[in-house]
Amino acid sequence: MSRWKELPAELHPHVHHLIVRLRRLKDHSELSTRQLAAKTGFSAKSWQRYLNGRSLPPREAVEAMARIGSDDPARLLVMHEIAAQRWAEGRAVTTGTPENFAATPAHTPTEQQPYGRHLRAAVTAGAVVTALSVSAALLLAMRLTETRAQLAHDRSDAVATAPATVSESLVPVIYTCRLEQRDGRWYAGLSRTRDILLSNTHVGLEVAEAQCLLRRAGTAPGDIDGVFGPKTRRAVEHMQKQNGLIVNGVIDPPTWQALREAAPK
Repeated sequence: MSRWKELPAELHPHVHHLIVRLRRLKDHSELSTRQLAAKTGFSAKSWQRYLNGRSLPPREAVEAMARIGSDDPARLLVMHEIAAQRWAEGRAVTTGTPENFAATPAHTPTEQQPYGRHLRAAVTAGAVVTALSVSAALLLAMRLTETRAQLAHDRSDAVATAPATVSESLVPVIYTCRLEQRDGRWYAGLSRTRDILLSNTHVGLEVAEAQCLLRRAGTAPGDIDGVFGPKTRRAVEHMQKQNGLIVNGVIDPPTWQALREAAPK
């Protein structure tokens, strides 16, 4: 079991409860933060901030942790939604300046109190909406930034060809497929999974493994970059149609089986 630091005392109970739950799932998975980063697409430093209560994990990180820890993602996402509201409210309150509070008269006339309460409520609600909107707009860009930098670092010692580099312009990571057949199944040297669900916006070694197998099966997923984008989804749908599977664009256990056992085109 990990020896966790004590969470900040100022955390709202709902935020505290979410982080404790994520810590338990990490302990259950027995993964280090670097291994967790490789499987979820969020950097090890990001997970350290999330699990120590210094920043709130995004929705996708919570969903990925639920998948790794075999927890109910719907329940965990409800906890995250409530925690996100409390987190935004807490940040809105702490941004108030002491001067504004000092300028408020000690004795407000009775007829002015309802207006003041309504004004404070409107300001707080506006701050919450603004924080959630900005988080949603920047989420994908932040995730790709952290993921590609971390994956480039993790794979730099293992790739035999010219290693991918990460600069301020975020050059994408390109993986090398090392195809081999064992016990009648094909592997590309990046992951041996046969049951992890992959769909749009997923990032990591499992996605790169699937892209290699899609290319071997004769469907073009685009670059082998470990990012599940539109080209990869179209390749998955084409492969599912060819093999008589449910065409949903999601790499599920039946699709993994078909990819691992498909004859090359």
